[in-house]
Amino acid sequence: MLSGKKAVIFDMDGTLTDSMWIWPEVDRIFLKKYHLTPPPGFAKALEGKSYTETAQYFLDVFPELSCSLEDVQKEWIDMTLHLYQTQVELKPGAKGFLELLKQEQILMGIATSNAKELALAALDALQIREYFSSVRTGCEVKKGKPAPDVYLKVAEDLGVQPEECLVFEDVPKGIEAGRNAGMTVCAVDDAFSASDEKEKKEKADYFIRSYDEIQAKTYERCGV
Repeated sequence: MLSGKKAVIFDMDGTLTDSMWIWPEVDRIFLKKYHLTPPPGFAKALEGKSYTETAQYFLDVFPELSCSLEDVQKEWIDMTLHLYQTQVELKPGAKGFLELLKQEQILMGIATSNAKELALAALDALQIREYFSSVRTGCEVKKGKPAPDVYLKVAEDLGVQPEECLVFEDVPKGIEAGRNAGMTVCAVDDAFSASDEKEKKEKADYFIRSYDEIQAKTYERCGV
């Protein structure tokens, strides 16, 4: 899987960290507070969107919201920052894999749809920020996932070509973003996207349930 690769780029939530569970509860509390009813397909529509794009989507779908874009973003950070600092854990085998990449002198980056403040809070709390030479969010590029922008930006930061990168992603639109960037993609199992497993395998080059499978060479090769 790592043959010929000079860099590994991770999505964060649901891929490197077990943290997707935070957001359905945030949505539930926020919608209840403002007496909002989500339209059909609401959760799927949010997939891949940057933090800013997600806040704008809320304002577009719920015109009765009197908040500004910045107000919505700040409220979500206020609701979640403590959780990212204290409750988020790494996915199985992730720390050992980061150490392996460091030993092999393979560059590492983060390409997340989350807010920069929350991403850095999680990386600091887990004491893994030092591994990453680039941490970029969808808010720092023109378009969020499934557009390739954030992955291409991290590759640019790392000084590598797209074909020299291996991406880890947990949701279909994130996998599409990596593929659209011209990178090899490994899908990661996560409870939040378990219903999308078939689609993930169809779109990715590889599939893992634990990062331990990479060293053990027990990962699944997919149909791309």
